Amino acid sequence: MRQNTSNPESGETKFVEVEEKSKAAGSQTLHRGLDLLDQVIDGPIKLADLSVRMGLTRSTTHRLANAMVERGFLTFLPREGYQLGPKLLQLGFLAQSQADIVQIARPHIESLAAASEDVVHLGRLDGDQALYLDKIPGRRRVEISSRIGDRHPLTSTGLGKALLLDEAEARWQRAFDAEREAGIHTADYRLWLDRMRAYATAGRAYDLEENEDQIRCVAAPIRDASGTIVAAISLSSAAQYMDDDRMAALSDDVRATANRVSADLGWTPGLKPRRAVRR
Repeated sequence: MRQNTSNPESGETKFVEVEEKSKAAGSQTLHRGLDLLDQVIDGPIKLADLSVRMGLTRSTTHRLANAMVERGFLTFLPREGYQLGPKLLQLGFLAQSQADIVQIARPHIESLAAASEDVVHLGRLDGDQALYLDKIPGRRRVEISSRIGDRHPLTSTGLGKALLLDEAEARWQRAFDAEREAGIHTADYRLWLDRMRAYATAGRAYDLEENEDQIRCVAAPIRDASGTIVAAISLSSAAQYMDDDRMAALSDDVRATANRVSADLGWTPGLKPRRAVRR
């Protein structure tokens, strides 16, 4: 009697191997598509240049790019090449509309507050004031008179100054004069202006007991995908814990935290809009 020596599992094994190879190929194609998008960020690029950047043959690059054009992720311009397509505009708009700055920033500012043991605020521009959106308490016994939903001056708070860093000096002076006329402060404009220029260069701002006695803070701006300042964070504590050396040291931590929030909003390091003309 003839025995059946075939392995009933061999067919299943071959099927699994084929399926795994198919998944790997699909993953590779996806990664290549994403890499291709990175290569056209700076504007139209011709097929020959694109294939060199991708390290692929022209035929493979052409096939991949055409598939992206069909789905709207790329657009082809005759004599110019490939550029980002309308589908990305749609996805970008949806992503931006769904972005909740408080939810996105919360884990980052919690980490900063835990590491520094100081109070951290998150806020955005609201008309001619800074609106506080979130507050993480510190571990030190320091009382800071701020609450979520409060509005504070722009020119005497670190957070407010950080929100103004990209503005023209004419905008700075209008805000300064309006708050001085309202009796919010009696600061000297020339001294304040010199400090703001230095803050803009450093990418962070200080509050040197200008808004509240014995309270100092370090603040930095948060940017969206376009590089525009959309919010800011500040780290605040009693002046006895915030001498000049510690404020300088904390500047890197505050900037790094703001940059991480910015990255989660789509910002690319080094990208910021051209500053308004100083007048």
